[in-house]
Parts: sequence; C-alpha cells; structure tokens
Amino acid sequence: MRKFTRYFKLVGVLAKYSLMSALEYRINFITGMTVEMGWMIIKLLYVAIIYKAGTSIGILTPDHILLFVGTYVLMTGIYMLYFGNFCSIPGMVQQGELDLYLVKPVSLQFLVTMRRIEFAFLLPNLVAGVSMIVTGWRLAGLPVGLVPIAGFLFYLACGCLLTYSLFLLPYILGFWIISVGGISDISAALWDFNNMPSMIYGKRFRQIGTYILPVFVITNFPGLFLMGELSPFACIWGAGAPVLFFVLSRAFWKVSMKRYSSASS
Repeated sequence: MRKFTRYFKLVGVLAKYSLMSALEYRINFITGMTVEMGWMIIKLLYVAIIYKAGTSIGILTPDHILLFVGTYVLMTGIYMLYFGNFCSIPGMVQQGELDLYLVKPVSLQFLVTMRRIEFAFLLPNLVAGVSMIVTGWRLAGLPVGLVPIAGFLFYLACGCLLTYSLFLLPYILGFWIISVGGISDISAALWDFNNMPSMIYGKRFRQIGTYILPVFVITNFPGLFLMGELSPFACIWGAGAPVLFFVLSRAFWKVSMKRYSSASS
C-alpha cells in the first residue's frame, strides 16, 4: 500500500509539471484541443446520422449507441493522456535516451510511459464523453442506482488498465526492430474499431475482439453491464483481461530491457 501511495503521488507530480509545461506554450495547447474537438465532431456525426435514420443495431437503439460512442470518446481521452509516451519509446531505445531514466529510483516502465501527460487531448474528450454517456443513459431508460453506477465505473477502470496494457505491447517491439510505424498504424486502426458498438460486426470478429485482442472489452462492457447483457463468464473476463494483459505487458517489458544497449555501451 505504501508503494502504491508513492506512485499515486508521483502521478500527481508528473501531471502537475506536464500541465505547467503545456501552458507555457498556450497556442500549442489550444491547437491540440481544437484538433481533438474536430475529431469529436466527426464522431458525433455518426450518432447524428443514426438518430436521423432511426436505425437500431440488434437490441441497441440510437440512445444506446450514443452511450457506447460516449464511452469510446471518454476512453479515447484517457488513452491520449499517455499515448505520446508510447510513441516515443522506439526513439528512446535507438538514441540511448533510456539511460537517463535507468538511474531513477522508480519503475522504469512507469516513468517512461507516464512521464508526460497530455491534458489538451483529455479535456475535450472528457467533457463530450461524459455528456454523451449521461444523455444516452437517461434517454435509453437504463437503471440508475448504486449497483449500476458502481458496475459501470468498475468496467471503465478495467478498460483504462486494459488500454494501457494492450496498446503498450506494440511499442515495446521497438527494442527489437528499428521502425514500428506500421505497427503503430495497425494499433491505431484497432483502437478505432471501438468507435461503434461491437454488435455491428459479425460473431467471429466479435469473439476475436473480445477474447483474443480484447479491444471491445474497453468500451463495450460498461454499457453492456448497464443493459444486463453480460454473461457471468463475460463479467469475469471483463475484470480478468486487464490483469492478464498487464502481467503480459510487464513481463514483455522486462524481457525487452535485457536487449537494451545503452548509449555508452
């Protein structure tokens, strides 16, 4: 518990200095928020078209779809908080920049992946995502109470851990290969599969996206829990998959570090 508290405080310190650094260049900060708002408008157009057409997807009404898209928007903001740190890992490996962090008395993986936090990408997605979730929740007539809210927040937290663990894996390959540009493009495309409910895909694809590359767990399980559409096994998997992939990403990181050649070697 003491170690957890220490790292929690470190996140606060890193967030503070990241925000201070971002506000030193206000034009960049505002530009980043503007670009992210543009992407959100595109996502809202999807929902607007669905409402205009009155289209339902299986058991999902347009109101349910609004809830799912809102969850995706919110999780995108959280993902973008540390996405830039992931992208910089291959360059740090090639240039030997990791030497600067190896001597720090904290976990190297934690420091490298959380050292810079991008608030410009979080804020627009946070506001829009929460607004869409609340609106879709209310319009769909889904239950409101301690258990539904706690369950929804629990699977959101699980989605945060799974996002970190699953999408860190491709960038760790930078310890083995020179360019991970193609891999990063694939991972970005994989993330975008979440922009609509998984029910728009075929059964086989949904199984792959739930149990092999569980991207659908991230943004679909909170809404499915509210709707009572999660089986007992799915409920367990929704909590177990983030832990499993965190352990895998941690083990992969440790193995990768054995291949790292510092700038002085």
